[in-house]
Amino acid sequence: MPTHRSSDAASAGALAGLKVIDLSRVLGGPYCTMILADHGADVIKVEPPQGDETRQWGPPFATRPDGSRDASYFLGVNRNKRSIALDISLPQGREVLLRLLEGADVLVENFKTGTMEKWGLGYSQTLAARFPRLVHCRVSGFGADGPLGGLPGYDAIVQAMSGLMSINGEVGGGGLRLATPIVDLATGLYSAIAVLMALQERARSGRGQFIDMTLYDCATALLHPQAANYLLNGARPVPLGNAHPNVAPYDKWTTRTGELFIAVGNDRQFRDLVQILGEPQLATDPRFCSNADRMAHRSALREALTGAFAQSDGDQLAQRLLRAGVPAGVVVPIDAALASEQARVRAMVVQTGDVQSVGTPIKFSRARAQMRCPPPVFAADGEALLRDIGFSKKQIEELARAGVLLRGPLVRPS
Repeated sequence: MPTHRSSDAASAGALAGLKVIDLSRVLGGPYCTMILADHGADVIKVEPPQGDETRQWGPPFATRPDGSRDASYFLGVNRNKRSIALDISLPQGREVLLRLLEGADVLVENFKTGTMEKWGLGYSQTLAARFPRLVHCRVSGFGADGPLGGLPGYDAIVQAMSGLMSINGEVGGGGLRLATPIVDLATGLYSAIAVLMALQERARSGRGQFIDMTLYDCATALLHPQAANYLLNGARPVPLGNAHPNVAPYDKWTTRTGELFIAVGNDRQFRDLVQILGEPQLATDPRFCSNADRMAHRSALREALTGAFAQSDGDQLAQRLLRAGVPAGVVVPIDAALASEQARVRAMVVQTGDVQSVGTPIKFSRARAQMRCPPPVFAADGEALLRDIGFSKKQIEELARAGVLLRGPLVRPS
């Protein structure tokens, strides 16, 4: 497997000096904070007594340096963080958290709406006055308002409820879940953008603020172009398989050597496509002259092109089309994609300590991302973090005896 070693990085990162307290678990929040951590932020992952549940979301599992096991799901979104395990349902745990927040720039959490307020840690209730420069980002399913306000949200459920699932799948079939947890990932991305916007605004105003991020809102924001189409023409979007609702030909084709995807976005690309396929007469066929014509005669277009694709070598055809400016790509499995020369050159597989993971897509000319440390072993940094904020050895031991500070995951009785 091609990898990019962490020692290749050459800067402190664009976000060096930023302190982030991460109370989030599973995916949306941790994905946001990994983006920040990759670019230099000091992210302190505060885990509950039983740990982030995705540590157990396997197989596959990796055996860590201390002999514990963590699932790939956890390892994929938690590098470059330090871990402390606290029971913040206890008053002493909340006091420790408040100490950690001193000097912090960002708090990210994804507790059920109302939980922080129940603990006396709500933004307007407590945090804004005590930490006026703090940016508090909450990731929730639906937010606190509306008929679904306060209810928990999960990626697949929100895919269903937002309409995303209804437009994915084969023609004539029912809705199909997108295989990647696109709502969680998009929420993480939107949250990272929102945090950076809030920090930019803080540079002007000197004040932090609360950010209300929801899976539902982010899923709805992903409905382009189907939502735009519906808002214009009132027609309910339906699954189209691999086809595009607005552009043709934009679909998957079977070649002599495998599957190939074509994404023709303009008439020039269509003319070049049919020329390379040896069917130049199709460019002047009145059914196919413009995109609107091709959309109106989509079935006839597919029938006209199928034979030419079937006779072609997919790899060679993709290369010819790309070099002619026609978007085309061979459909490959994930193992081949990660092992490709393009992935190697672009550092999209990285080695961080004992863990391989997908690299960052954000490439700076100077303030490059760094893979400073692998995903943390559960609670590995707890005592050191507490010493850094002034706790004595005796106080740390007292917190451990009281069950506030965890040194290993709490196993719940089955």
